[in-house]
Order: sequence, then C-alpha cells, then structure tokens
Amino acid sequence: MAHQISVFLENKPGKLQRVTELLAGARINIRAIAITDSGDYGILKLLVDDPDRAYDVLIEEGLAAAKKEVLALLVPDRPGALLPVARILKRHQINIDDAYGFVLQSGTSAVLIIRVEDARKTARLLKKERFELVEEKDLYYL
Repeated sequence: MAHQISVFLENKPGKLQRVTELLAGARINIRAIAITDSGDYGILKLLVDDPDRAYDVLIEEGLAAAKKEVLALLVPDRPGALLPVARILKRHQINIDDAYGFVLQSGTSAVLIIRVEDARKTARLLKKERFELVEEKDLYYL
C-alpha cells in the first residue's frame, strides 16, 4: 500500500516552509502535495519518496503528523474516467475520506489518490474489477 503523510498546521505564513525545510534537510522528495483549509488550521497532505522517514522527521520536530494508507489508481486522462470508480465504490458502500490526483507527464494517464476506511479490502475489490493500482515502490517515482 502507498502511504500519505498528513500534517496538521496552523494556517499562518511560514508553516509550509518549516515542513519543506525539514523534508529537504532529510533529502526527502515531495512527489505530490495538497492543502486543505479549515479556517485557523489546515491539513497538508504529502506523497513523498520515503514516507516512513518523513513521518519520523516531522514527529521528531514536534509536528502533528500521521501516516495513512492510500490507494493510487491509474486512470485515463479523459472526461468521465472517474465515473466507473465512483460507481463501484457506491455499489459497495465505500466512502472516500480523502482524494486528489495528478496527471502524468505522458498526458494520457492520471493517478487518483484515495483514502478509504479499509484500503486493503478496497484494493482487492478494485483489482477484481480490473482497475490498475500503482504500487508504492512505483508511485513515488512517477
């Protein structure tokens, strides 16, 4: 399974800089980033090339961080490509807790990152339905 690092940060200038300085100092590469705003605080979501080390570095510096399993689905980069995924998840009553995506350099495929309650069960279901999941070892180097 792939892992996402989430960091709970006060919504103030310089907070992102602190995280990026810590990761850069540890030579950890950020592969994808998303920030969710909730007023005075936000959640920074990161895909990094070494999630275990990133988590340890952030925790050692006193930041409120979590490492969670996520699924990385390879989908075509075209209108409607998310619809079959949404239909299957609905049919099986699986709620998406978090999601974001990015287009690959080829421009023909995209990666959808989703966090669900039971990632392993959902991964088995999606594979059974012939969806291509990107393995953790490959995800951080796309």
